[in-house]
Amino acid sequence: MTTTVLIVDDDELVRIGLRAIIDAQPDLTVVGEAADGAEVPPLVARFRPDVVLMDVRMPAIDGIQATRHLLATVAEPPRVLVVTTFENDEYVYDALRAGASGFLLKRARPTEVVEAVRVVARSDSLLFPAAIRRLATAYGPSGGCDGLRRARLTEREAEVLRLMAVGLSNSEIAAELVVGVETVKTHVGNVLAKLGARDRTQAVIAAYESGFVTPAAG
Repeated sequence: MTTTVLIVDDDELVRIGLRAIIDAQPDLTVVGEAADGAEVPPLVARFRPDVVLMDVRMPAIDGIQATRHLLATVAEPPRVLVVTTFENDEYVYDALRAGASGFLLKRARPTEVVEAVRVVARSDSLLFPAAIRRLATAYGPSGGCDGLRRARLTEREAEVLRLMAVGLSNSEIAAELVVGVETVKTHVGNVLAKLGARDRTQAVIAAYESGFVTPAAG
């Protein structure tokens, strides 16, 4: 099964480089390119990509605005992987809070680029959990667990959320809890539904921001 990708970056050389890396993989293909966030909705409607590689900083409509608009207006929107120069960047955290499923550094090696696209497309594990933890430490507001209390997670669902936050995949969580992978998928689905989260990245950020999972312990 081929994963389709839309590349959004105002730097043509970056787009060319990413296209070459992605199209070299038998299971990945680039279906379109854009130079600004304003071009994203019509291209997504036209090509229905699985993943959008979105530059976080663009001169007109930046990646944060574009991500927020895309997720709010497109039915069954693609996963968004924001591309950034600096890992510890408030723009990156804002993009994740807006709905992006992960981020990728522009200096990433080709193998890291393709693996990031695959991880985000599968959505069965958290991309760069340690980096998300650092971002939550730097930019995530602290607070009580009211949001998680209202979600009324079961004890097992709470346990699954904590394991998601440290970056374990569904199969790794299954091994940790000595249950089947399908059981874990059910628990993850319940966690996302109760938190109103689109994917595990959003669920983990909600867990950090509520204080349910602390950056020091995550």
